[in-house]
Order: sequence, then C-alpha cells, then structure tokens
Amino acid sequence: MSFFYRKPKTAIMMLNLGGPEKIEDVHDFLLRLFMDKDLIPLPAQRNKFITVSCHAFRSQVIEAGLFDFNCSQLAPWIAKRRTPKIQEQYEKIGGGSPIRMWTTKQGEAMCTLLDEMCPESAPHKHYIGFRYAHPLTEDTINEIIDDGISRVIAFTQYPQYSCSTTGSSINAIYRHVNKNPNSIRWSVIDRWPTHTGLIKAFAANIRKEIDQFPENERDDIVILFSAHSLPMSVVNRGDPYPLEVSSTVERVMEELNYSHPYRLVWQSKVGPLPWLGPQTDQSIKGFGRINRKNLLIVPIAFTSDHIETLYELDVEYIDELATKCGIKNIRRAESLNDSPIFINALADIVAKHLKSGQLSTRQFGLRCPMCVNPVCASAKQFFMNQ
Repeated sequence: MSFFYRKPKTAIMMLNLGGPEKIEDVHDFLLRLFMDKDLIPLPAQRNKFITVSCHAFRSQVIEAGLFDFNCSQLAPWIAKRRTPKIQEQYEKIGGGSPIRMWTTKQGEAMCTLLDEMCPESAPHKHYIGFRYAHPLTEDTINEIIDDGISRVIAFTQYPQYSCSTTGSSINAIYRHVNKNPNSIRWSVIDRWPTHTGLIKAFAANIRKEIDQFPENERDDIVILFSAHSLPMSVVNRGDPYPLEVSSTVERVMEELNYSHPYRLVWQSKVGPLPWLGPQTDQSIKGFGRINRKNLLIVPIAFTSDHIETLYELDVEYIDELATKCGIKNIRRAESLNDSPIFINALADIVAKHLKSGQLSTRQFGLRCPMCVNPVCASAKQFFMNQ
C-alpha cells in the first residue's frame, strides 16, 4: 500500500479564546488575557473600576488606587492574584480546559467534509488560533507561513460577533501581519448567528435534554438561553453581540415551534458596574421564587465545553445554586462539541464562504458608532482590501 502527501491548499484558522489545558498553564493564560487592551480598555484613569468583558470565567473587579497603572504593570499583579482561585475551578472540571480537544475534533471532521464539498480548494487543513492559550494566534500564522499556504480563512468560532471576542482575534491577526508582512491572502467568516445548521444543532440538543425530564414535568419546563454578558459600557458603544444572540435564540425557538416558554439570560457578570441582564444566577433564583421549578439551561453563545459551561453552569448554578433555590428539576443542554449536525454546519459555512468569493459579511466593515479602539478600523480595512 502506498501513501502520498498532498500539500494543503487552503487553511481554515479557527479563532477562539482558548483555555489552559493544564493547571500549570493557568497563570500564563490569565496574564495574556489581562494584557489584552481589546478586552480591558486603558487608560484606567477613565474608570474607577476595571472590568473584563470576555468569554472566560468569573473574575473580580480591581478597584481604586490603580489609576496610574498601565496594562503591562497591572496585568501581572491581577494574574498572580487570581491564579490560585482559577486553578481550583479547573481542578473541579478535570484539571484543564477541553476546548482545544473539541476544536481539533471539529476542525479535522470539517476539513474531511470540505475536501469532498470543495475539491477546487482542497486539500483543506484546519489550524487553531487561540488568543490566550496555545496554540496562540501569532504562532499559528507563523506555522501557516512555514507550511507554505497562501490562502487562509479566519473562521471565528463565536457564532455571534462581539468586539471583545471575534474583534479581539481579528485585531491580533492584523497586528501580527502588519509587523510581519507576508503573501497570505486572507478572508474572514466573522459571524454566523442564524445559520440553519447551527440552529438545528441547538434544537436537537434541546429536544434530547427535554426528554430527560420526568414526563409529567415536561410541559412545565422554562428554557433559559444563557450567554456571556457584556458591560453596558460596551453594549452602549454599539456592540452587535446582544442583537445577534437574540437572533439565534429566536431562530432556535422557531425551529422548536415555540414548544416552551423561554428567556434569554446572561452569565459571568463581574463587579458592581452595570452589565447586560437579567443574570443567569438571579434568574434561577427568581423562577424558584415564582414556583417555576423545571429549568433547562442552554448555552447559546458557546459551541464547545469550557470552564463557563462545565464549572459556572454545571457546578455553581446547577449543582449548588439551584438546590438552594428549591428548583425541582434543572438540566443543561449539551454543548455542540462534536455533534454531527454541528460539524456539517461548520463545513457548510466554509464551503459557502469559499464559493461566494466574499472577503467578509457586509456587517464586518461597520464599526461601532461609539468605537474607541483605532485598531478596529485598520484591522477591518486589512481584511476588506485583500
């Protein structure tokens, strides 16, 4: 039997926050996170509190007395202070984040499908570009260059666009390429909140979980779609995330034929400043108080399991909080992970992007009306002028 190697023709760079795979990786993960000025706007003089708006984990606000610090001075202090607490949380979910494992499985399966769906751009190879964990975005770009691939699709793994997630990854790509020019031809899949396959994958997992409730309680279920919250200061700048999350929820309920009452709630609020609400934990308490005791939580902005599903939702809210609130039955719909419906959706999104010849969505080029980050304009122009 003979084997031959075909050099990849198209790279699909899967963008995400990432997570520490091992306990000893937590400190460096936190340090990179707190060093990201796209997440923590500076100068700090503008606010008494510094908040973190990211798909990460529950952290705490750093208060007063830090007005003269810049990011490079403050980040090591915060990271060192938070590391033991976050390590404890990762210990409780198995000692590390599974997000790289899931992204690898998704990427491999997606590219197998793409080679059949789009032979003209095959072979396809997936790469992972995390912001705060290995493989880092910048290292992945260098790896793609070393592999001699000149066509790259930056494919966000956040279905709904936010400046604090997809925007941060896009800015990181731009900064690195701007400092290290190369011949790569880029395009970007910057959002996909209502893709049919995504909606069907969510709906399938919801139906599956509803069937796990006692039969006589199923009609009483309230579906709580939970997404990571954002500070209202970010929302009021015009970030499109709340609207796009809402559009996903509405399409999923349409797919379910509005079988149950539902609410969109928001998790991971940090500190005392106003954030998008209602909060997931407060909603669980509220439904317990009004005697709605059968709750199904659906992580609607996360496609892979990580600390905010496995610890915040499963441990803090379901195992601990719900019991105290007198909730009778509470479950969480599985994350999409390696769902065949979801894998097919990923491949379909990329295939349609390749065949369209478009560099991005029409929405991508529009900055938030109150944008305060000058890098956003340059990064968007970089992708749109390929």
